[in-house]
Amino acid sequence: MKNTVKKSLSAVLAVMMLMSCFVFTASAENADVSGYIVERQSCTVYGDTKTQRGFSWFTPDDCDSVAQVVKASDYLVSGFQNATSFEGTTKSFQGYYNHKVVATGLKKGTTYYYRLGSLENDVWGDTGSFFTDNGDDSFTFIAIADVQASNYENFYKASLVMNAAMETYPKAELVVNMGDFVNDCTNEEWQDYSKAFSKYNNKLTLAPVAGNHEGNITNKLNVGWFNTTFNLKGESGLLNGTNGTFYSFDYGTAHFCVLNTNDMYPMTEAQRNWIINDLTASDAQWKILLTHRAPYSAGKNINKPDTVLLREVLIDIVDKTDVDLVLSGHDHMYMRTKQVKGDAVCEDTKYVTEVYNGVETTFALNPDGTIYALPSTAGTKRYSVNESAMDPIFECADVYTATTSEKDEEGNETNPNAGGCFAGITIDGNKLIYNAYVLTDIDDENPKKKQVLTEIDSYAIKKTEKAADLEDTYLPTDPLGTIDQTIVNFFTAIPNLIITYIKMLIGSIF
Repeated sequence: MKNTVKKSLSAVLAVMMLMSCFVFTASAENADVSGYIVERQSCTVYGDTKTQRGFSWFTPDDCDSVAQVVKASDYLVSGFQNATSFEGTTKSFQGYYNHKVVATGLKKGTTYYYRLGSLENDVWGDTGSFFTDNGDDSFTFIAIADVQASNYENFYKASLVMNAAMETYPKAELVVNMGDFVNDCTNEEWQDYSKAFSKYNNKLTLAPVAGNHEGNITNKLNVGWFNTTFNLKGESGLLNGTNGTFYSFDYGTAHFCVLNTNDMYPMTEAQRNWIINDLTASDAQWKILLTHRAPYSAGKNINKPDTVLLREVLIDIVDKTDVDLVLSGHDHMYMRTKQVKGDAVCEDTKYVTEVYNGVETTFALNPDGTIYALPSTAGTKRYSVNESAMDPIFECADVYTATTSEKDEEGNETNPNAGGCFAGITIDGNKLIYNAYVLTDIDDENPKKKQVLTEIDSYAIKKTEKAADLEDTYLPTDPLGTIDQTIVNFFTAIPNLIITYIKMLIGSIF
């Protein structure tokens, strides 16, 4: 009898447990979690690229901020069951809640999967992945600029350029974006950007550059967007992060120095000093500078005061710190210089031709000076070549072309370089190989017509000699502590600006 009662009680308890589980599951499924849906997620460099990553995302409502990260080997067996959870911060911004988390203690040279969201509500965004820097001397990264769309259709067209880049460089580990992700910096535009680019952003680590369309106080007062949207270990500058950030990181044998060209008129003394300190302190084999405004461009903005002031400051710093490559955006056309130094071509550059990966490649051998490249735009807003570009732009240019769509009276495309542009850069030991491509636009009248990818430029550098060590500098970088010199720089720059415009005026007359 007792056994029968026990069995009956056990059966009842079992049914009650099953019912409770069912009720809990049903209530969880029926709960409104729409306010915790993950939007606009990103994975960015954050300090040490071997062991850390920064994550950022948005939700309509306030909730906890958690990133779960797991090695690919574990993920393929049990998903996120053995993942490490990292907690972060949440803040209100422009009607949404922004979440930021930093993952630390990662293993170098390892593929990880991650998901971002709310652990308390069990709501997660799309699963993403990234590869940590293994510290060796070979890797590839992709460079794009100025998506700057205002609607989903144009964001989607730009995303096809990114798709072509990843198909061309399937082993790329990093993508650098030289700014102007959006046009008017609204929630709707960022939503459309994220929707169009999520397929690619969820597979690569991003190194973003602040553009004037997501941080410049003179551009529709769109303040705070860049620093909020991306999770970076950077410096805020004089305006405390409202206009972007500047930062640096090592990847493989390369050092990347990322500027904020919104922090200018002219560039603040704090950022000038930081750049010099950062580049002289690095003993990396390759030094790469990323900047939104372009010191060398044949686009419409090259003669404007902000660019003139930038050139006055930046070219001299680049020359003194042995930068190999400067990548820029802003001007929506394609240009690459020859080896330049002192705002002039290095005429004594020697070249050697050899076979690299089955392709006959010409390398600049231990060149002096720097290459400046502007990989046009991945977007649909493109500019023509500015024939009135200041001296010595055209003298220093090796390749320059518009990527605008130009059609004859019959509607046929007449510009062979029309389309969205990207560059792929491979560092392989003592070699740096740069290639640029244009993807033809979708034919709106014939959407099924295949887009064509064309290589429009290539350049390579080979180093057989170690560069001379630079003496470390320890210049002051406190924004407030250097504000007096920033003011002096401003008033010093005005006469130089006037002289530059007088020279341009005289040159246009004669």
